Amino acid sequence: MPNVSYHFGHFVLDYDTRQLLLDREEVHLSPKAFELLAMLVVNRPRAMSKAELQERLWPSTFVEETNLAGLAAEIRRALRDSATEPAFLRTVYGFGYRFVGDVVESGVATSAPPSGPRPCLVFEKRQMVLLEGVNVIGRAPDATIRCDATGVSRHHARILLSKGEATLEDLGSKNGTYLQQQRITSARLSDGDEIRLGTASLTFRIEPPLGPTETVSQHPGDQSQ
Repeated sequence: MPNVSYHFGHFVLDYDTRQLLLDREEVHLSPKAFELLAMLVVNRPRAMSKAELQERLWPSTFVEETNLAGLAAEIRRALRDSATEPAFLRTVYGFGYRFVGDVVESGVATSAPPSGPRPCLVFEKRQMVLLEGVNVIGRAPDATIRCDATGVSRHHARILLSKGEATLEDLGSKNGTYLQQQRITSARLSDGDEIRLGTASLTFRIEPPLGPTETVSQHPGDQSQ
């Protein structure tokens, strides 16, 4: 997760400090409830399935659906929200949950750093400088990095760039995200790492090779497949 604050209603969600604030006063959330809220906010407006949420919150562990419902109820209490007329957290019956509030992000860089090492992706002879924050890779027009290769989902994966560190995350893609030929859910990137999405092969570089570079455009919100 990048160091970004998400503002909605009178609330601020700060992932770096792991705080939910209401008019600058902290609102208590359990660690799992905080993670669930953060995932739904970051992935808005996509509805996230119960299976995906359970896998991210309790990887490789079987849990009852009531555990997830309990976290959703905790979030609604903290946000003063209603399950029947939600302003923020909507239940998608028979599927999962979706964050529906209007969100404003702060702390997202709008351009690449002017100097120093610049992480980038190399794809089809293009060198794309990554921006601080969220960089979504996929076929969708609003993806930060467009990748139209066979087997790539609309919002396939994302690279979270924060303070010089880059993390690759799969966004529930159909065909999976591979790093160095290993399927991953989330992994830290190093210079020269090969990323495979469907038939596409991308290379992560800490500094762009010699030649023209392309700075990707930041979109107002991180969406998933």
